[in-house]
Amino acid sequence: MNGGFDLKHRSRALTEGPERAVARAYLKGIGYDDEALAKPIIGVASTWIETMPCNFHLRALGAKVKEGIRAAGGTPMEFNTIAISDGITMGTSGMKTSLVSREVIADSIELVGRAHLFDAIVALSGCDKTIPGTVMALARLNVPGVMIYGGSILPGRFHGHDVTIQDVFEAVGRHAAGTMNDEELHELEGAASPGAGACGAQYTANTMAMAFEILGISPMGSAMVPAVDASKADVARQAGELVIDVLRRGLMPRDIITRQALENAIAAVACSGGSTNGVLHLLAVAREAGVELSIDDFDRISERTPLLCDLRPGGQYVAVDLYHAGGVPLVAKRLHEAGVLHDGAITVTGRSVGEHAREAVEADGQRVVRPVSDPLKRTGGLAILRGSLAPEGCVVKLAGHERRTHTGPARVFESEEDAMAAVTAQTIEPGDVIVIRNEGPAGGPGMREMLAVTAALVGIGIDDRVALLTDGRFSGATHGLMAGHVAPEAARGGPIGAVRDGDRITFDVDARRLDVDLGEDEIAERLAAYRAPANGDMTGALARYARVVSSAAEGAVTL
Repeated sequence: MNGGFDLKHRSRALTEGPERAVARAYLKGIGYDDEALAKPIIGVASTWIETMPCNFHLRALGAKVKEGIRAAGGTPMEFNTIAISDGITMGTSGMKTSLVSREVIADSIELVGRAHLFDAIVALSGCDKTIPGTVMALARLNVPGVMIYGGSILPGRFHGHDVTIQDVFEAVGRHAAGTMNDEELHELEGAASPGAGACGAQYTANTMAMAFEILGISPMGSAMVPAVDASKADVARQAGELVIDVLRRGLMPRDIITRQALENAIAAVACSGGSTNGVLHLLAVAREAGVELSIDDFDRISERTPLLCDLRPGGQYVAVDLYHAGGVPLVAKRLHEAGVLHDGAITVTGRSVGEHAREAVEADGQRVVRPVSDPLKRTGGLAILRGSLAPEGCVVKLAGHERRTHTGPARVFESEEDAMAAVTAQTIEPGDVIVIRNEGPAGGPGMREMLAVTAALVGIGIDDRVALLTDGRFSGATHGLMAGHVAPEAARGGPIGAVRDGDRITFDVDARRLDVDLGEDEIAERLAAYRAPANGDMTGALARYARVVSSAAEGAVTL
């Protein structure tokens, strides 16, 4: 970094000199004049799409980002990539595309950024995979960049109380159990999602938005401004102005995405009771930035980080409540007070995360973020278990329940659909351990989330008496004793493929173990005989992904 950084350090090769007349001619034909082409060219990477509320408003925010870029002396060029709604596709074969889309988003932004030689990039994200996908692209390109999150939806109102989309998922279970009728379910579905914005609690979108603000690639104070709040347009415009300042300073994403910054992000996930998907996504970002990070780092950091945020799905409050309480700066302040924040880590603003933490403003009487002296739990919301069922590890979410052990007979299902049918038919018994396999990164393919199943267990009322493990993923809205990301997955010869109905499985969080009561020879013999059912989704992009994707323990990245 230096004061004389060339603001057109990349775009000069595209726009200057007689030999570039053809390129200039193309660009002049769509409205860029000589003055515009003489300025630094800033890519505005949007994930706007009309298929979901999470990203629906990003087109308008992109316009505000471009205003800020122009005001600060740059020329914006907006481009779009894909987005997949986890919530809408949940429980269908379409959900297999969600994690795959993270790689496509990163690839798309990388390719356009490389091709058009942008001097800097502002990336706009909304739903779950667009958030890490945009940051992975910034890390790959390593040009000055800022990520802006579109913000959370407001809660809906149903029968006099706030509701989120989680309530609808759980209502499906209540409807199946006969405790909610058709009219009530229809009324709830019309109330739970009242406008634009990502899912309203500490699910994956808000978890990753918080993590990346603490990490420093998003400006402090930007993420928790709700999607429909009038000030969100100001956040977007300021991001456009900020990226020109970042460019002037020559600050690159890999200057920000350091080991210390990633540890700060992990601490934010742990202290907020955030989504287990944070493990996959932060491992993937670390790989793109060339930073060594392992799945065991999440356990180590979570163990020393208190659970402080009383956020749904495990707690009481939603993202809008966190915004009014003091937002992510308040979370940073608590991490500082707990002694787990690397205060000196630089952020996109040019200031350290510790400086921002010390300036946090806490609302009087707020109860969303607890004081360090009165945590919800002494340790954070994640644990990494290993054992005979998960030699490479698996992820357990600890927020939202008290159980740390469970032993019971296996109920084995070869797909999410089979498990969901059993849950809704109420054939799962208290004490059972539900095993869902062939849903991993390669076997799914795409590592579907299991929110439909886990929410139905809540709705039926047995979530506190069963456990579940899968080589797939869980939604950020999942709660209960659930182990996801079991690795190796069944499709790659993992011991989860050896489990049969009735086998005794033990969860022991304190010992960090997930075991099946079988000897090594028996597991090996069963695996040699095991054949996964035929999978009709192994075609096209999904088949290509399945061939190259890594283990969930490595972030499920494409190699």
